[in-house]
Amino acid sequence: MSTITLHKYHGLGNDYLVLDPNENQMVLQERKIKMLCRRNFGAGADGILYGPFLEDGQIKVYIYNSDGSETQRSGNGVRIFANYLKDTKYVTEQKFVLTTKSGDVEVEFLDETGNLMRVNMGKADFMAASIPADGFEHEIVNEPLMFHGALYNTTCLSMGNPNCVIMTEEVSSRRVKELGPYVENASYFSDRMNLQLCKVEDKDRLKIEIYERGSGYTLASGTGACAAAAAAYRMGLVADRMTVEMPGGPLFIEIEEDGTVYMTGAVKKIGTFVIEEDFFS
Repeated sequence: MSTITLHKYHGLGNDYLVLDPNENQMVLQERKIKMLCRRNFGAGADGILYGPFLEDGQIKVYIYNSDGSETQRSGNGVRIFANYLKDTKYVTEQKFVLTTKSGDVEVEFLDETGNLMRVNMGKADFMAASIPADGFEHEIVNEPLMFHGALYNTTCLSMGNPNCVIMTEEVSSRRVKELGPYVENASYFSDRMNLQLCKVEDKDRLKIEIYERGSGYTLASGTGACAAAAAAYRMGLVADRMTVEMPGGPLFIEIEEDGTVYMTGAVKKIGTFVIEEDFFS
């Protein structure tokens, strides 16, 4: 195997490695994803963005968590990959459509560099079957669910991937790290679950901490921010325009009258890495 070139970006501290199949000859496997994403021993990242695959006029990306599992969508991952596409001139338009496992996402660049962008994240779906949440037939909005022996008022929804939002006064890394593994692997959720602990600071400001399935504690999540905003809005706790604050920084979220959620935020390139030929041996 020849050397591998990776491009590392972050969105508010949520970092990804872009592996472009058009410049690398490599079969991507779970073992290799884990090795590449390991802190200290690999390139280190919350996940890998594998693409672009240019098929039938579409631009496709496959998104992997650091544990090697595939995810349907990542808000920060979408913005990072869009920035990569602009950097490498795969995309030259101000607006374009990116295809993920959970469907198409429209991206609009808001500056010349492509670092700042607005993304149409689609509509939040609170129906249990869409999440999925086993044993429920209705929407899960402010429902008491049991995690690790305690009841929590919980709102579950799909933003293209499954999210569990718990409103609480204690929003801390310590608390989300404690509760996160129990929510991620709860028997309700056959496809595992992302957790956001959320506190309403004001009608236009939320604070969240995140635990992501397959990656663990992360400094930011685009889909997580959208999910928390959609849940708080559904419960009448916030207005339709808000800032969601995370340890890595803020995202601006807008919810239109038809329920469409828009996310605006920046990303930054860290650098390009060449992985040695014998790294996987």
